[in-house]
Amino acid sequence: MPGLQGKTNFVTTVTDLLIVGGGINGAGIARDAVGRGLSVVLCEQGDLAGYTSSASTKLIHGGLRYLEYYEFRLVREALFERERLLESAPHIIWPLRFILPHEKGIRPAWFVRLGLFLYDHLAPRKKLPGTETIHLTRHPAGQALKPGFDTAFVYSDCWVEDSRMVALNALDAFEKGADIRVRTKLTSARREGDLWVASLQNVETGQIEEVRARAIVNAGGPFVADVLNSKLGLNTRKNVRLVKGSHIVVPKLFDTKKAFILQNTDKRIVFAIPYQEKFTLIGTTDIPVEAVPDKKVTISQDEIQYLCNVVNHFFKRSVTPADVVWTYSGVRPLFDDGSTSASAVTRDYVFDLDGPPRQAPVLSIFGGKITTFRKLAEHALDELKAYFPAMKPAWTEDAKMPGGDMPDADFDRFFATVRQRWPFLPEHLARRLARAYGTRMEELLGSVKSLADLGEDFGAGLTAAEVDYLMRREWARSAEDILWRRSKLGLHVPADAAGKIDAYIAKKRAAAIAAQ
Repeated sequence: MPGLQGKTNFVTTVTDLLIVGGGINGAGIARDAVGRGLSVVLCEQGDLAGYTSSASTKLIHGGLRYLEYYEFRLVREALFERERLLESAPHIIWPLRFILPHEKGIRPAWFVRLGLFLYDHLAPRKKLPGTETIHLTRHPAGQALKPGFDTAFVYSDCWVEDSRMVALNALDAFEKGADIRVRTKLTSARREGDLWVASLQNVETGQIEEVRARAIVNAGGPFVADVLNSKLGLNTRKNVRLVKGSHIVVPKLFDTKKAFILQNTDKRIVFAIPYQEKFTLIGTTDIPVEAVPDKKVTISQDEIQYLCNVVNHFFKRSVTPADVVWTYSGVRPLFDDGSTSASAVTRDYVFDLDGPPRQAPVLSIFGGKITTFRKLAEHALDELKAYFPAMKPAWTEDAKMPGGDMPDADFDRFFATVRQRWPFLPEHLARRLARAYGTRMEELLGSVKSLADLGEDFGAGLTAAEVDYLMRREWARSAEDILWRRSKLGLHVPADAAGKIDAYIAKKRAAAIAAQ
């Protein structure tokens, strides 16, 4: 039971990889590495996806605007990955069409159409339709927009439940033998010959344990430089560029199930995306920051107003800061390529390998994006092949994520079987569970015969049975973990739900510890 695992003493145990960071890159590398036969310990000082990886725009996409900066390799790789990930996790990833209203005076229509042609043809598309041009005066999508927008382009990308993608990578790694440690921080590490000796501290109990590793992977995200400098005592010639991206959520602005991509006068783009049925997700900003705060970053009033202004330029229904029901922000750790604008900084990833002869290496990761995490993991392990010559070959290209092993990656067909298997579930609850857990619903629900069998309902269909599953299988430790990362039910549950969930979790954990 990963969520309630006991203390393990690693003083005399040697592991192949110690991975620092439980975001998408760390979890993805752990999954790939353990599947190649390496032993893995992953430590994360907070919760899985607790920082940057849960603060994305939640898209699996090639990055249309990156073409403007000639990032053709990155876009092509991301477009290939878009198809692979859609096949591997059809429960948490699904196609989404984007409407791009043409804004006269920002980018010529021919320039936008050329970019979309490249976007359609840089990599094969199996399931996603190509670009089409629509006339907004006659198309239903135009009803949400102000007069003056005549033409729009419609293209395809995908939605992803970002923090669930991290949890599923960690779960797959755990089931293949990795040791996943949340609420565990690296306090220091030193080289002793061909091994790293690392001190790990459980932030809940204060207990410190020692791990000996043949290599360290520094997937600290925005903390990558801090891990190198203060924890490992090393320097690097590569620098990380910290950029804060913020999003707002407002009541639903439009009825179409398509998303909008809006060109602003500063040549940045802002997405407006249908979210959680009742809302619209708007973002993101690009604000340079000098250092990673001790606590999670938050949106500024200027950012809120900026996003409101962009939306109000396009939509008939105006938005004010008072309409915002939720915000979230994250710091993206981009590789510093010398660009003067935060928006122009490359989203590609770069590795820094410190591996003196006959000494234990450390591989640090700069940059990256959620769409390319799988390929990044492959490349990261390629960098370490010389240190692990018996490593098995890459294997994740066609592998399914936990819960994604449904026939032909067909979610609709799978959902039909869910309705037959558990007919007592209200349709909206059945669909949410199917989207979150895919075929793992069988483990969560098993042979229950009624809603009452699922235990206490904390609101919005979140039951004790689901909380138990998330504690047991997905390392959930708090209401925040469950309401804002394993799900987004925080937007739907009553105000007192978090307190009740935390009390329930504390009781369950105390009982589990007493039983050990």
